Amino acid sequence: MPRAGLTADRLVAAAADLADEAGYDNVTLSALARRFGVKDASLYAHVRGLGDLRTRMALLAGGEMTDRIAAAVAGRTGKEALAAFAGAYREYALAHPGRYAATRIRLDQDLAAASPVMRRTADVVHGVLRAYGLEEPDLTDAVRLLRSTFHGFCALESTGAFGAPREVGTSWNKAVDALHVALVNWPREQGR
Repeated sequence: MPRAGLTADRLVAAAADLADEAGYDNVTLSALARRFGVKDASLYAHVRGLGDLRTRMALLAGGEMTDRIAAAVAGRTGKEALAAFAGAYREYALAHPGRYAATRIRLDQDLAAASPVMRRTADVVHGVLRAYGLEEPDLTDAVRLLRSTFHGFCALESTGAFGAPREVGTSWNKAVDALHVALVNWPREQGR
């Protein structure tokens, strides 16, 4: 029987908090059970295991991040939307390192296709990129460019890997400017 007060949503939120505090890799069912003062087995009434918990964390964090990005880009297009998107992405990644790490896991493709969170994320990102006149397959390529650029920069920044004396925010802004130029001048296949 489920323990009073424990729900899947409470467990996932607590796991996300633990990820931000102790690191994504330190989120275990045992650590989560200790946080609630219950035995590990009590959690299985709410989640199927660590993989299920991490998938739910990824969806929670992805939804939070998308909400912030959507609010930032609302009413904006082109470079202004791209800069707002980038800023919201970076702020979330740096403020919530454990949650952000959860967004990087590969989700089951059927689950991702059925997830309202993932559909909303795609809608927001594609909306920003369609303002640059991009359609498939270029849209997928552009999403990959943005994600890899934003992720790489944030991953390096979060570990203090940028040692040059230049202010990191200035470099971030230059990267966004460069992405804008790349999107405006996107290489198109002949015949399209």
